[in-house]
Amino acid sequence: MLMVRGDAWVMPDEGERLFLRAGDLAIARGPDPYTCADDPSTPPQALIGPGAECFYPDGRSLNGVMDLGVRTWGDRLDGSTVILIGTYTMQGEINGRLLDTLPPLLRLTSDEWACPLTPLLTEEIVRDEPGQEVVLDRLLDLLVIAALRVWFSRPEAEAPGWYQALADPVVGRVLRLLQDDPAHPWTVASLATKAGVSRAALARRFSELVGEPPMTYLTGWRLALAADRLRDTDDTIGAIARQVGYGSAFALSSAFKRVYGVSPQEHRTRAA
Repeated sequence: MLMVRGDAWVMPDEGERLFLRAGDLAIARGPDPYTCADDPSTPPQALIGPGAECFYPDGRSLNGVMDLGVRTWGDRLDGSTVILIGTYTMQGEINGRLLDTLPPLLRLTSDEWACPLTPLLTEEIVRDEPGQEVVLDRLLDLLVIAALRVWFSRPEAEAPGWYQALADPVVGRVLRLLQDDPAHPWTVASLATKAGVSRAALARRFSELVGEPPMTYLTGWRLALAADRLRDTDDTIGAIARQVGYGSAFALSSAFKRVYGVSPQEHRTRAA
């Protein structure tokens, strides 16, 4: 939620409410609802649900009533308050490894960061040309990445150890090797060779910065990838096992149930 003009309150059902001024950004982690208003005392005038389904508070459909053009909604085009809103609807174990460390609702003020994407987003969001959805998706990705980098650079932010360790010349290289090629039969020795350090030095440095040994991190990464692929693809469990570095469906199933408490098939069924 990026304030372009005016100001607004963002109020979760539980937790601290935030006041946004022009240039401020708020990220709601979800899925808990929140209210956006000009003043905390103003009663809701519209309810927006999943899939951008809009209703009056009494339940009547609001879809189309306040449309002002391409991806534009409100009372009038020259309104005193303009907000750009983007939403990610997907969930995932890989995304959760970072996003779950965020507070339910965070704010970056215009004093903390200057977003160079605001003018471009304002221009592109109202266009309707071939490939426009792809352009907007990538701009939203860039906006969120830039915002998270600023957020996690704050001393009080609780960034996960692996995120901070990416900046380390040794451990960062090893993390990228594991993330880019999880199916490779990695060992601490082979990783140490790639990083140009001894096996003992890598094991010690990795555990200090990441908070767990390299092979423990690799297991968690492989299983998180498997969980997402079980939800997002129709690949067989055996195929997914090979993709993430397990020799068989049985080996993946054993590790998966030990960590997630359910079998891969049960996880797939629940996600569906």
